[in-house]
Amino acid sequence: MTPAGHRRLILTRHAKSSWDDPAMSDHDRPLNRRGLRGALELGEWLHSRGYEPDEVLCSTAMRTRETWARAAAAPLEVMPAVHYVDALYHASPDVMLAQLRKAKGDCVMMIGHNPGIAEFAAMLPARPPADPDFRRYPTAATLVVDFQVGSWAEVKPGLGSTMDFFVPSGRD
Repeated sequence: MTPAGHRRLILTRHAKSSWDDPAMSDHDRPLNRRGLRGALELGEWLHSRGYEPDEVLCSTAMRTRETWARAAAAPLEVMPAVHYVDALYHASPDVMLAQLRKAKGDCVMMIGHNPGIAEFAAMLPARPPADPDFRRYPTAATLVVDFQVGSWAEVKPGLGSTMDFFVPSGRD
């Protein structure tokens, strides 16, 4: 729950994906075992901290969709509106910002890919987290950043306040 006049973004890189089938398209790669565990750990962490999105913007790639499905397996108070957005597949930071500015929820989770998501995360907060993994933004890394704005359309780089940063225990 976010206070009035605040917006919260939960910015997540997909969990670890499988490279077992070299003939499979990048878009269709699923999570591997470690990724499935990491996504579930992410969901448990979000729930334990009360970071529950009311809207999810997710890349259409299999690994991002599976990351959301596993994270959502943790008990949520309310199931959010989930939008699978083609434009978020390997999106640049400016595309991610454009998609975020269209969001309707007060607490939005965006699930995407590196390198764009790491670059987007780095440009949002006034002060980035001190965690040494923040710049790498490993799989399932998640930044929680708050904005004191009335709508997502008002979000600009450097206006966010870092609330939290998480990387599952099985790091890559």
